[in-house]
Amino acid sequence: MAQLATDYAADTLTQASLPNLSGETRNRLGHALREAYVEPCETLPITDAQVELLLRLRQKERDRRRGA
Repeated sequence: MAQLATDYAADTLTQASLPNLSGETRNRLGHALREAYVEPCETLPITDAQVELLLRLRQKERDRRRGA
């Protein structure tokens, strides 16, 4: 099971250093991630739960505009 930062006392955590990546490496990683995720996400249909969330958000935005 994965350990979360919240599973540890705050004084026992240290800031992890980020790896130094060259510009070329960052570009290659970014390209690979976009290939893996962007197209599949764009072609998937929106679920009913997501539609419901979007409709609720739109209603809240309308209510705020009317109240302002």
